[in-house]
Amino acid sequence: MRISKQDRIKVEPFLAFGNDTEVFFKGRVIKAYTQKRPSSRNNWLSNIIAALKRYSGSSVPMAKVEITFQEKSYTVSTDEDGVFELQIGDSQPSTEQNEVVTFQVLEPASKKSLVAYMEVTRYAGKLGVISDIDDTVIISHSSEIGKKFWLSISKNAYTRRPLPGVSEFYKKITNENALPIFYVSSSDWSLFDLIKDFLRYRHIPEGPILLKDKHINMKNIWKSGGGDHFHKLQKIEMLMEMYPEMLFYLIGDSGQHDPEIYAQVIQDYPGRVKDVFIRVVGKLDSARKSELKNLHEFDRFHFIESSEEAIAIVEKELMIQ
Repeated sequence: MRISKQDRIKVEPFLAFGNDTEVFFKGRVIKAYTQKRPSSRNNWLSNIIAALKRYSGSSVPMAKVEITFQEKSYTVSTDEDGVFELQIGDSQPSTEQNEVVTFQVLEPASKKSLVAYMEVTRYAGKLGVISDIDDTVIISHSSEIGKKFWLSISKNAYTRRPLPGVSEFYKKITNENALPIFYVSSSDWSLFDLIKDFLRYRHIPEGPILLKDKHINMKNIWKSGGGDHFHKLQKIEMLMEMYPEMLFYLIGDSGQHDPEIYAQVIQDYPGRVKDVFIRVVGKLDSARKSELKNLHEFDRFHFIESSEEAIAIVEKELMIQ
């Protein structure tokens, strides 16, 4: 890609989180584009124009990024999609103030390269939540390409709709935000800001958002959220390794192989999954439910039709404990 020195190059930070000794950073480098903040008053045409701008923004492959954290600097390169990541060990949490990491593009050189900042969050404890997003938190019609594509380009963070009762369910299962929650989705990184704004606007507990490492642009925008979903397994494995003392609730839906992925997690990490909640999307016959419930002799698969069902299960468990 040809970069003029006058081009405005910037880092979009995505992730900065870890445990007591490790931290994980992720982001991408793009040629910046101007984008107005979305609004609930935007019509479908305004949202389509915003989507086109979002996906036409040029990522910068093979860029060099300087990451500065705890007075140490690290240089990483972006991949072919402009994405970079770095995991650092032997770091200790700051006891004086909030920890902040900075990102700056070193190459390609640009007079308008900006420094990006992100607060680092460290998680600990014995229990956490891992959740899918599409058709688990946000209505996406993932199994219907036409409907999914139209929603993705004609709506924004303030006009997309959540599944009924999701905010209440997630507040309950995180004990009013006391437990950490991580989101794993097949959506691409171009939708990071939309998902983040959506969670905040709908009062759904926020946490790190781990999306699919696949470049989506104007030529293949219709593929967003599709393809192989087993990258979710890799993301969940990373979380299992980073928080070895933590048990997890897993939340997903029946439309994107979440039951099979979660069953594999149960097999690979015995004793690490507390409950699985699968929201039924479309038709799921009793034979299929029975088959999935019996996977690896794990009897904590809950197939739910509504958030109210899930809330009742969590409340019952809390009463038993």
